[in-house]
Formats: sequence, C-alpha cells, structure tokens
Amino acid sequence: MFTGIIEEVGSLEAIEPRATGSRLRIAAPTVCSDLREGDSVSVNGVCLTAVELRPGSFGADVSPETLRRSNLGDMHTGDLLNLERPLTPQSRLGGHIVQGHVDGVGELISLEQLGDDNWWLRIRVPSELGRYLVFKGSVALDGISLTLAEVEGDAISVTIIPHTFRNTNLHLRRPGDRINVECDVLAKYVEKMMASLDVKPKLTMERLLEQGF
Repeated sequence: MFTGIIEEVGSLEAIEPRATGSRLRIAAPTVCSDLREGDSVSVNGVCLTAVELRPGSFGADVSPETLRRSNLGDMHTGDLLNLERPLTPQSRLGGHIVQGHVDGVGELISLEQLGDDNWWLRIRVPSELGRYLVFKGSVALDGISLTLAEVEGDAISVTIIPHTFRNTNLHLRRPGDRINVECDVLAKYVEKMMASLDVKPKLTMERLLEQGF
C-alpha cells in the first residue's frame, strides 16, 4: 500500500522485451538505499516487484496486462518515473490510500500556469471511471495523490502546487500524454455496499397512482 507522496523521480535505464511483457531497469539511488529483492515499488502509480538489484538501480518485470492498462508501455529509455516505496507501520499517511492498481489511462488535456509556479492540470478519463470521481475527492495520477478541484463530464482538474510540480515528472508532461489513473478504493467499496442495499423507491404522486390510490 502507498500514500501517493512521491519519494524520488527515477530514470528508465533500459527496457528488455520478454516473450511475455518486459523488464524495466530503473535508476533510483534513494529508493534503492534499503530496497530488497521482492519488495514492492510504485512506478508511475503501478505496483511492481523489485528484482535483480544493483547499486543505485533495480529491475521490475511488467506483465502484458500491466503494459496494456497503464502508460508503462509508452515509456522510453531516459524517461523519468515517479517512485514511492510502500507504507510502513511507522509512516505518516500523507496522501490517501493508493494500492498501485491502475484503473485506466487518462489523456492530459492541458497544464496551465496559474502563477507563482502553481498549475492547473486537466485530464480526460475513461468514462467508466467517472462514477468514482467526485469534487474534493482523492485520485492518484501517475502515482501522485491529488485532490479533485473540478469534475466536468469526462474531464477532471486538479491544482498542482510548486513542490509537486518540481519533485515529480509532471513538469515534463505535455497535452496528449497518457496518465495512469487510480480511483479512491473507498469509492469502490461504497458503490458495492450501496448496490447490495434494498433501497425502496421514493414515494411520488405517480407511484401512488400506480398503486391505485
């Protein structure tokens, strides 16, 4: 489990195609400082398993399903990646609960400067995710925990503060780029619980007439 607070922006050193999927090699001296074989790492919001550890870098195997459902298949050597190690019992939950299970890929519409190095980011998201996205709710974009400032049709908007802009890969993003989207898991549980409730329809004049009153 992650918090969506990016620890380091790593660099993609190599991509090794495999018979199924690919192996990525990621340079990340901070994340690798205490990384062990088999540990989880959030890479652009995707939970991957660290393998083949080397000083300052780690490998990670990416399945065909993950390549299809995230933007990791779009990456090229030298690209920057948002990285976060898992939450520990002693850690502060600074963002929100992020599982690293990407729900879909959105498209960056615009990234406009508001002044003082604050930015307004607009993303077009898959229509099936809309029911989980609400004003002032949480969302993870490329693994970054953000608060929804506007939800309008299939577009969502968030404000990017200077620290986030400088310390993630967002400063390199351009319109048309694909962004990994993970919705708040709490919204999914609420939806399932509500669907299981036996909610009776509201009493209306039409309903009374149907019942013969």
